[in-house]
Amino acid sequence: MKNFRKLALILLLLTLLSLLELPSAKAQELKLDVKEHILKNGLKLLMLEKHRTPVISLRVVYKVGSVNERPGITGVSHLFEHMMFKGTKLFGTKDWEVEEPLLGREDELVEAINKEKALAEGANPERLKALETELEEVRKKLKDATVKDEFWSIYLRNGATGLNASTGEDSTFYYCNLPANKLDLWAFIESDRMQNMVLREFYQERDVVTEERRLRTETSPFGLLFEQLKATAYSAHPYGWPVIGWMSDIQGLTKEETREYFTRYYAPNNAVIVAVGDFDSDYMIKLVEKYFSEIPAQPPLPIVETVEPEQRGERRVYVEYEANPNLAIAYHKPEITHTDQYALEVVESLLSGGRTARLYKSLIEEKRIAVMARVYSGGSRYPDLFLIFVTPRYPHTAEEVEAAIYEELERLKKEPPTEWELQKIKNQLEADFIRSLESTAGLADEIGDYEAIASWRYINTALDKIKAVTAEDIMRVAKKYFTRTNRTVAILVKKEGAE
Repeated sequence: MKNFRKLALILLLLTLLSLLELPSAKAQELKLDVKEHILKNGLKLLMLEKHRTPVISLRVVYKVGSVNERPGITGVSHLFEHMMFKGTKLFGTKDWEVEEPLLGREDELVEAINKEKALAEGANPERLKALETELEEVRKKLKDATVKDEFWSIYLRNGATGLNASTGEDSTFYYCNLPANKLDLWAFIESDRMQNMVLREFYQERDVVTEERRLRTETSPFGLLFEQLKATAYSAHPYGWPVIGWMSDIQGLTKEETREYFTRYYAPNNAVIVAVGDFDSDYMIKLVEKYFSEIPAQPPLPIVETVEPEQRGERRVYVEYEANPNLAIAYHKPEITHTDQYALEVVESLLSGGRTARLYKSLIEEKRIAVMARVYSGGSRYPDLFLIFVTPRYPHTAEEVEAAIYEELERLKKEPPTEWELQKIKNQLEADFIRSLESTAGLADEIGDYEAIASWRYINTALDKIKAVTAEDIMRVAKKYFTRTNRTVAILVKKEGAE
């Protein structure tokens, strides 16, 4: 058994050495050797060669998310998760010259139907029925003119895995892992998608997103609680609205607004390509230059100028739902590049990093007043929230659990963590960080994530800065941020009349 453990340790170390460049012999100085190349149109290419297996993890990252939206079109960034897989003038169509006028007629009919319905009592039932019948016929012709899910089928036939997309407050990701010998195919497909995307099945996908919102938010106790927490915590900054968007905004999105948003934000000068795996960087540069360099850049993008005002008093919101109680607490905190972020990440682990963490031991094991306690220190482009989520254990109330949490936060301000506690947390964070880099996909995700909100170089400095956090830093940030006036509380309570 001892020999087996020793062998496993050696294999782990060899794996880490193959993934990371070692500028010196010290393990704590692990650094990523990412190569950068920027095209004339502003597109940034980040490359990390790893030749263990003939696979390449590729990410197209757009630095656009819900923070870039405005009232009236919230949710449009998330809608592109769906629309970007619908094809282009080349992919997803049997004959673009046949399909294009049909798409135009569909838009005209949808607009005419909406206008007719808006007349209410003055609407002409016969005209409305004729318009709806024609729309149905046009959509049948469109169905015959298209090739459904062609992007997916081409990629899957060529060995792709991990095909997906995700949207957040600050960025939108498109994921793909491919065999190394299919790199040219990827470049051809993705460059076409960046410049020739077609808003195919727009109205149907808009309806799909409204159903997604109902499922994930409006009929989800936690979804409702989190949405109301954010909406209450922010009074000005766009982080306050949901990534999926408000229902009325989703339903009211027009194709014209959506197309304008795509042209403005999904441009090469607002995009990053991340490649990790078995490729040659010189060849990758030539390939990306060949396929992406002629895509035109757009004018410089507007920055989010709204700054969330300082909170001057506790905010509370109660959300009624037919579910057991839940509690969420938020404290405003700075953006990821602020020096206090490192101490707050240590606080996160101190409070909820496993079964030896303070909230677990206090609320779940000792007092037995909660069944779940999680803390998130965040990390965003702009100042965001330090979040605490707790589920009370029946028959204990959310208010009882809330009081116990404040006791633990006050303890942070008065009693520094022990040296053992601090070192255990730092070891845990280092291990978690290294685990996140154990695969080409994990590396590509991390590089893309940090580049979208700060810089990929954050990865190379984060561990050293976390290791430098002291017990005094923990006490200082606790006193600075965990105050009553900086606090927002959301409590899920059982709807009156519910059993």
